[in-house]
Amino acid sequence: MSGRFRSRYRAGDWVRVRSREEILRTLDARGELERLPFMPEMLAFCGQRLRVAASAHKTCDTVNHTGGRRMRDAVHLESARCNGLGHDGCQARCLIFWKEAWLEPATPEASHGEMRAREQVPSSAESGDEAVLRRATCDRTDPASPTYSCQATRLFEATTRLAPWSPMQYLDDVLSGNVEWREALRLLSLALVYNLRRVGVGYRACAALYERAHAWLMGTESPYLRGTIPQNGTTPSLELGLQPGEYAEVRPVGEIVDTLDERNRNRGMSFDKEMVRYCGQRFRVLDRVRRIINETTGKMLELPTASVILEGTYCTGRYSERRLLCPRRIVPFWREVWLRRVNGTSAGPTDADA
Repeated sequence: MSGRFRSRYRAGDWVRVRSREEILRTLDARGELERLPFMPEMLAFCGQRLRVAASAHKTCDTVNHTGGRRMRDAVHLESARCNGLGHDGCQARCLIFWKEAWLEPATPEASHGEMRAREQVPSSAESGDEAVLRRATCDRTDPASPTYSCQATRLFEATTRLAPWSPMQYLDDVLSGNVEWREALRLLSLALVYNLRRVGVGYRACAALYERAHAWLMGTESPYLRGTIPQNGTTPSLELGLQPGEYAEVRPVGEIVDTLDERNRNRGMSFDKEMVRYCGQRFRVLDRVRRIINETTGKMLELPTASVILEGTYCTGRYSERRLLCPRRIVPFWREVWLRRVNGTSAGPTDADA
């Protein structure tokens, strides 16, 4: 097996998702290719032309939380997130992984041949192979507590270990078009300065050095924060009743810190350092989140308090230890106590894959 992990497709390339018949022929009895499931939600994209958002040569381990993981010959496509309809309405909106075998090169404008291929893709009757695909999404042996299988729950098995200090991953980030080389250099330099504090000598001096380096390289304050409420204390709650289509403004960092405990959590939900960059900006509400699949157990979690998803917000992998520059773009969930309702339609920047 070759040592190449990044896909031959680069960020910005146009591809066409192959027909369902072509894709089904690549799958094993579990509906997987190299242990990565092809999910029922992905069938709707068959025949479509989409642009590559990023090479998925690496990703983050949200199953066993071991850090970064390597994946071979895969990409993420713009506007291709899982809608959860094949998994009893999971609302995590995960960015889908696409193996090269499921794609073919395309042009920005559909050619006559591509249009004919799309017309030949059946869209109604479900084949026996597709039925197997759908059954593989859920084990209902215990009807009261089914266990789900998806790309997120199978991600550890579909990937291999990636050492955070491996330089090739960062070269692949640049060569694949995922990250511009100046941005990669800035973030790697910041990570180096940040990790100086792990030496165990001059911690305060190293922390101060990082604050200065971040202000110089990024033009903003450091995103590292710490909640003010004791770990066993009660964090505040606020119900705004935000609905999809409304607009909300993320509160300033100083106000959010006062809603977090010392682990940076509000009633169990983390406010991650990757979310700090959105403070003070306005976004459209995409959805109210009440149920998601636990990627470790495969069980559906019913959230006691609804949170919301904001359009155009996602993890950028800028500050995530052991998974720097991860291209997975995980969508964060926002407690309403971190937001303000906004009257009007002025919003911050959005992202194509939202």
